Amino acid sequence: MPSIETYELLLAAAAAAEDKKAEDIRILALDPTESGLTDYFLICNGTNERQNVAITDEIELRLKREFGVYPNSVEGRRQGEWILMDYVDFIVHVFSAEKRAFYGLERLRKSATTISVDDLNAELKAAIAATRAKAPRKAVAPATPSLAAKKIVAKKVAVKKTAVKKAAAKPAPAKAPAKKASPAKKAAAKKAVSKAPAKKVAVKAAARPTTKATKKTPAKRSTSTKK
Repeated sequence: MPSIETYELLLAAAAAAEDKKAEDIRILALDPTESGLTDYFLICNGTNERQNVAITDEIELRLKREFGVYPNSVEGRRQGEWILMDYVDFIVHVFSAEKRAFYGLERLRKSATTISVDDLNAELKAAIAATRAKAPRKAVAPATPSLAAKKIVAKKVAVKKTAVKKAAAKPAPAKAPAKKASPAKKAAAKKAVSKAPAKKVAVKAAARPTTKATKKTPAKRSTSTKK
C-alpha cells in the first residue's frame, strides 16, 4: 500500500502541473502484479516543448521546497517532447500532444486504473485515519516550565523581596509641629477663664432660697405709772 508521503507528493506534482496549464492530467494506479517498478503514473501534456520544460521545472521545484524530495532521474528535458521524472513511487510523464497520442501509455497499461485528484485525496484521508487508529495513545506528560520561564519567575521574586526591604527600611514621616496659638487667642482664652468663676458665683447666689426678714417686735410699754 502506498505511504501517506506518496499520496502527498503525487497530489503536489499534479497541482504544480495544473498551475503551469498542463492539459489532460491523468493519474494511473498501476496493477502491482504487472508492474513492480512504481505505483502511479502522472501523465499530462503541454502545447509546446518550452511549456513541457516549465511544467517539469515547477514540479521539481515544488517537491523540493515543500518536501525536500528530488527526482532520482530526469530524462528527455533537452528535447522537451517527452520528459520523464522518476520519483520511485510514481513517475511523471510530460508529453507534447503528438508524442502522447503516438505512444499511448493509457492504452498500453490496460490493467491500470485511472483515478482523479478527488479520489486520491480520499485515499490520502483514509490512509491518515488508518495510521492514527493504529498508533498507540501516549499519556500526556505535564508540561514542565522551561529554563527561561524559571529565570523570569526567580527575577520577579527577587524584585518583590527588594521592594519589601526598601519599604521596611524607609523612615516613618515626621509629624508636623503643632501650631502655636497667637497672642490674641491666648488673651481671649484668659478672659474666658477669668469670667467663668464669677458666672458660677452668680448662678449659685440665684439658686439660694431667700430668707424672710425677722420682724422687730416693738418694745413693751411699761404699764406702771410713776406716782
